[in-house]
Formats: sequence, structure tokens, C-alpha cells
Amino acid sequence: MAETFDADVIIAGAGMAGATLALALKSAGLEPLLIDPVVFDDQVAPTFDGRASAIAFASFRQWRTLGLAAEIEPYAQRIEQILVTDGFSPGAAARAPTPFYLRFDSAEIADRSDGEPLGYMLENRRTRAALAVGVGRAAIRVEAPARVAGVELGASGASVTLEDGRTLRAPLVVGAEGRGSVVRKAAGVGVTGWDYPQTGVVATVRLARGHEGVAHEYFLPGGPFAILPLTEDRASLVWTESRARAAALKAASPQAFHAHLQRRFGEFLGAATLDGPVFTYPLSLQLAERMTAPRAVLLGDAAHGVHPIAGQGLNLGLKGAAALAQVLVEAARLGEDIGSELVLERYARWRSFDTVMLAAATDVFTRLFSNDNPVLRLARGVGMAAVNRIGPARRFFMEDAGGATGDLPRLLRGEAL
Repeated sequence: MAETFDADVIIAGAGMAGATLALALKSAGLEPLLIDPVVFDDQVAPTFDGRASAIAFASFRQWRTLGLAAEIEPYAQRIEQILVTDGFSPGAAARAPTPFYLRFDSAEIADRSDGEPLGYMLENRRTRAALAVGVGRAAIRVEAPARVAGVELGASGASVTLEDGRTLRAPLVVGAEGRGSVVRKAAGVGVTGWDYPQTGVVATVRLARGHEGVAHEYFLPGGPFAILPLTEDRASLVWTESRARAAALKAASPQAFHAHLQRRFGEFLGAATLDGPVFTYPLSLQLAERMTAPRAVLLGDAAHGVHPIAGQGLNLGLKGAAALAQVLVEAARLGEDIGSELVLERYARWRSFDTVMLAAATDVFTRLFSNDNPVLRLARGVGMAAVNRIGPARRFFMEDAGGATGDLPRLLRGEAL
């Protein structure tokens, strides 16, 4: 007698990567089931997260292809230019900035990117709201608030037990529930990584002057300080500081925070007024030792948590969602068992190298730029200046950051599954 399942794929974690995967699978005829401890209504509150993400134009294409354009485009700010500079700690005794800088301009690759910008800035709550609308419209089953208490991976399927005692079964379970993934632990997959002696301070500010779609990143000895353009002439600040300084900034009065902010911000965009709460996030690197196990696969932060220095963590998860959906859909159409190791190994082969290389690159960049060593400062300055002067190198980095290089899944090329 054939075994009965509650879904084709159970996805633990209805965050941005998990919900995107569910929409991709549903668009091609598979039945996903999402489980999350937080209901969508709470995920979209301004006080839930506070973060905004740089979305590669290839990742944005995926959402358009999945039918989310109307919900997401009004809140997406095009990034037309990125200006990277190497600086010193601010203050009255600060030295003059170095002459080294790097400028990326979307106009340079417009002929190869169909006029797309370098990327888009989107507040996470807006992305979550758009995904929630898409999930509802597609009638995808969502169990929330619900928490995965345990997972059993058998020869013929996976059993997921919820905290309320219910058990759900599917041929495959996806762990997309973040760095503390229950699915990953149940599959016996270890992690490797380390903490950075830094904390990310995140805030949204309203600008006195228009940003014109330009993103600024300053590399300061304490870590990078990024000013990322949002809609309505606001900006998302991602401010990397030592743990002690970050704790002090989080606890500071609005006036004291604003004084520290203006010292780093400079005068070129006029006054910046805090718009909402200040959030802090510890920074670390964490990589799963493998991305699959029998009847289980890892996605997003459950598979890889990287430093935000390059703004690629979410894009890595979205690229993984597109690749996993394509592998599973193609296998299902061939009549294969989508939870078999043979099928899951295709996803692992496709995504493992890219994931490890990006994690290594962000770690190297973090160590190279978060210091005041004069030798390293000179080396990185010369490197930035060289890339800035070599057109093909500049264009490669822009296309790579846009997610348009390598073996792209169909959804990232704007093609339906």
C-alpha cells in the first residue's frame, strides 16, 4: 500500500528563503507545506526586524517570475551606483581620507543586464509582506505559529513532529529555519565557523538631501559603515562596531546616537534623522559541513551564515531556493523520488562550491578591511584603485554582485520552472 504524505516537501522556516522556495515549488505543481514559529502578520511589523537587504537583480527577477512584482516593486529602491572608500576613524584629529576609492555604475552594464540596476534595496518587512501575499494567493498550507520539536528521517520519508504533538510526513524536509536549525541537528550535520569580535548596528534614517540611488560603503578600522538607499529618501545604515561600542550605541539616547552618527555620516547628504528603533546583531560565520542528508536538505542561514560585509547572505539563500526548486521539479517530472540522495546530491553539487567560496571571500574581506594596519591599508587601497581603473574587472564585479554569473537557475534568468 502506498504511503500517504501531508505534502511533497515540508519546509521548516517561512522566512524569505523558505517562502520563496515554497512559491517556486507551488508554481510548478508540487505541494509544499510551511512551518514557522512566527505568524506572517508579526513578521511584517516594523519592530520585528529593522533590517533592509541588498537584493541582486537576478534574485529580484525570481520574485517577478513568481508573480510578486505588484507587491514588491513599489518598495524597491534601485541601486544605481556604489561608492566604496577606505577611511580612518572619525573625529577632530582624524587624518585625511585615503585617495583610494572604487565606483560601480549600473550604466556600464546596462547593455548586458537589460537596464537593471546594480541591485535593489528592500526593507525585510516589505519583502516578507509580499511573500505572505504570494503564499496566501497560491493557497500554500502554512502551520504558524508552530515549532518543529523533532525530525525523523527514514528510508521512505521524513516525519516532522510539532511541539503540539502533531506529526507531519513528506518525502523531503527542508531546514530553512536559521542558524539554530532543528532539521540540521536531526540530520546529524555539523557546522564549522567562528564569531567575529564585532556587532552589526542597524538603523533607518531620513535624509535631508536626496541619495539619488547611490550606496556608500566606508571601510573604517572598527568595520564597514554602509549607507544604503531606501525609498522616500531614507537610508538603511549598517554600522559594524566592536561589541562594547555597539552595546553603548544601542543604549545611547537618541541625541547621543545622532551625534555619533553624524560624525561618521559626514555632511554630503545633510542631516540624517533617526527613523525607528536601533537594532544590534552579533556577527559570525557559520557553514554547515554538508547541505544534504537522506530525506533532508538545508537552505538559507541553516546552511550558511556569513558576514554582511558584501551584502550577499540573503542572495545566497535566494539562489539556493531557485536551484533547489529546479532540481526537485525536474526530478518530479521524471518520476524520481525527490527526497532520494541521488536527487539531493545534484543540488549539493550545484551550490556547495559557490557557497564555500562566498563565505571564504567575506571572511577575507572582513579581516582585510576591519583593521588599521598600514601595510594592509596600502594593499587594499592599491587593489581598489586597480579594479577602479580596469573596465572589464569593474564590470565583472558588478555582474557577479548582481548574481548574473555562473550556472544560473532558470528562475534567476527570469524563466518559469
